[in-house]
Amino acid sequence: MEETQRKVLQSAAAGEATGRMELVEVLNQLLDRADLYDRDTWAASGVALSRDLRQQATRLSPAADDDTAGARLAPSQVMAVNRRLVAAAYPGLMPGRPMQRRRPAMHWLMDVLARPDAADRHEVFRIDHPDAVSAIGQHHSDRKHFSIREIRPHMATLGQKTNEALRAPSAQRTAYQRNILQLSRQLRLFDDLISFRDPHVIPPGVADHDWMSLAAVHRHQQHGQVPDEAEAWSEMLYGYHRYDAPLFNRAVVSYHGQLAAGHADAMGRARLETFFNRYAPFYKSIILYVMAFVLTLGSWMFWHRPLQRTALGILIVTLILHTAALTVRVYLSGRPPVTNLYSSAVFIGWGCVVFCAVLELIHRNGIGTCLGAFIGFKSLLIAQALSTDGDTMAVLQAVLDTNFWLATHVVVITLGYAATFLAGGIGILYILRGLLTTSLSKQEVKKMGQMIYGVICFAMLFSFVGTVLGGIWADQSWGRFWGWDPKENGAVLIVLWNALILHARWGGMVRQRGIAVLAVFGNIVTSWSWFGTNMLGVGLHAYGFIDSAVFYLLVFVFSHLGFMALGMIPLRFWRSFRTEAAAVVRVDQGVAVT
Repeated sequence: MEETQRKVLQSAAAGEATGRMELVEVLNQLLDRADLYDRDTWAASGVALSRDLRQQATRLSPAADDDTAGARLAPSQVMAVNRRLVAAAYPGLMPGRPMQRRRPAMHWLMDVLARPDAADRHEVFRIDHPDAVSAIGQHHSDRKHFSIREIRPHMATLGQKTNEALRAPSAQRTAYQRNILQLSRQLRLFDDLISFRDPHVIPPGVADHDWMSLAAVHRHQQHGQVPDEAEAWSEMLYGYHRYDAPLFNRAVVSYHGQLAAGHADAMGRARLETFFNRYAPFYKSIILYVMAFVLTLGSWMFWHRPLQRTALGILIVTLILHTAALTVRVYLSGRPPVTNLYSSAVFIGWGCVVFCAVLELIHRNGIGTCLGAFIGFKSLLIAQALSTDGDTMAVLQAVLDTNFWLATHVVVITLGYAATFLAGGIGILYILRGLLTTSLSKQEVKKMGQMIYGVICFAMLFSFVGTVLGGIWADQSWGRFWGWDPKENGAVLIVLWNALILHARWGGMVRQRGIAVLAVFGNIVTSWSWFGTNMLGVGLHAYGFIDSAVFYLLVFVFSHLGFMALGMIPLRFWRSFRTEAAAVVRVDQGVAVT
């Protein structure tokens, strides 16, 4: 087995050299590796994957999901999913084959590491722009996922297009150029995997502080003894390549034994994260939120009390599940609940559901349950869409790597987002109930107005305090309290808009309907601060441009403008007020006419 180990690590060392090449050279030479792999020897035999291979054991193995100091340790299965998500944004399915059997991401990763010919056929590179598809020779294809075998002949063209995109200012890049750059990142990621620069699966030794890749092990241990974990991994890869289940299983058991001896905590966290991802609590929460929402709508038509109580019970159970999932994420990441866009969506949904549950326990009218279920469901759907960016618990940038400010400024201002969204949601429900139904009585008008007012007061408090805390953090991190950054402007707009609503209410300028319409516009302001600032691609808070987000953000904005327009329709056209408007009595020749 020493010969096998030597060959694997020599391949790793040869691949390491590409890390020093310019991007265009990486693209031109990607996978052109006749010197690394004997393609005849490594050719796939066509034999089905043996069920005796302990893929489950491999999934549980921890790996460093970053190559920097302090990288987060994640299960190998999670790392495999993240790598595939970044490459294809299409986990668990063979892209381009809608009817084909789902294939676990761990199988894909092992194919990349040990069966290059099989990896050549996996369609994991997502290309959305038609001009980018044409750049790889697929001129009339309506597919979005392609294999490296289809891309490889066009590496020179892609390298040229990549350099052109890199020369363009980031704020002026077209959708085509952004897609080309995304593809180049996918190719470099694939190159890191097949060159053994990734994953980082070898734990640190006595003098080391970071987990290492097989390539790094070879570079640092050329004149010393190779770690036992590296030998176990080389045996795993050799066994997987040869369909040798006994060899593969022995190597997995050996690797786990070595990790358990010195890294029990990492193994425990890896097992917990594997269970967490397999159980999928957020996905189950989506289903339960939908059930609560449907039951609440039903309670407004029939079986009022039983359905309303059942819906509230389901909402509370789902909130407990949502809270438990957030707690596990905090434990696994070692960070407060909000660290990126994905976690902000999860936390905003959680905050809205908490507020809604309190409102429902106070008013008992189904409004809190309905809005809590809908916002919880919708926010988790947004989080699912954002999860395709890669690891949702990734290591933070250095300037953000502070638990105190993440637990104060970020959490507080995110609760301000949640409260503002909730106020707008109640406003939309007020408008739709009044316009389309006869259920908005005078008592309900007063009650919903009080709900909107109370939630906006909370939103004002959290938004203002969170914005001030953000300024203090900025002063400590960048040496200035306020710099008119787009995200800072968005935060202060939320504060100003909530203040405007409160002053209009206190000054008698608006009543229940007016405050409802103004609260709806608060959703537009908050969505701009949350997502819209990223669309500019400038500032210290720009976390990355998302093409699809522009479309959905515009849909959100125009739909809310539509709700505002509906809210300003004269009351005589509202079903809930039509009878009252028609009941105005006028005296005509002494006869009361209605």
